Amino acid sequence: MELEEAVRSRRTHKAYGPSPVPREVLEELFELASWAPNHHLTNPWRFRVLGPQARKRLKAAADAQQPGSGAKLDRAPTLIAVSTVQCGDPVTDEEDRDAAAVAAYLVLLGAHDRGLAGYWRTPAVLRAPEGCAALGIPEGERTLGLLHLGPKRQEERTPGRAPLTDVVTFLD
Repeated sequence: MELEEAVRSRRTHKAYGPSPVPREVLEELFELASWAPNHHLTNPWRFRVLGPQARKRLKAAADAQQPGSGAKLDRAPTLIAVSTVQCGDPVTDEEDRDAAAVAAYLVLLGAHDRGLAGYWRTPAVLRAPEGCAALGIPEGERTLGLLHLGPKRQEERTPGRAPLTDVVTFLD
């Protein structure tokens, strides 16, 4: 798939087939993500692939926070928590958060290139200490979201985008 086609055709999917993404494919996606630009090559991103027990713990934490919200964690067969290491310097932490976001997007784009469906969600439970504890995310990391991956079950329509005149300004 060509880059521009991949960027324009990747969609958020909320319906998946039941098969989890094979570990080898996940490792390929994480290797691709490692090419995200990051200042001083800090490699600040962290990916945690949730197994059955981790998913169960996160669902329990989500349901304790908001009853019924844990059910959304069963949408996709593969869940990946994305976080970024924080050092305490506000500028570096911001740059590293942005780099980790690019790495997460590269996982989604690479999954799309392999015919997989994906969804980046930031559930409230990942912003809570209980959610982080359920996944072993230490205090020095900031969570960015949860990537849902799996086989496509249905095609998603392509929504329109804002015209460039709404989002681009050329300065002299």
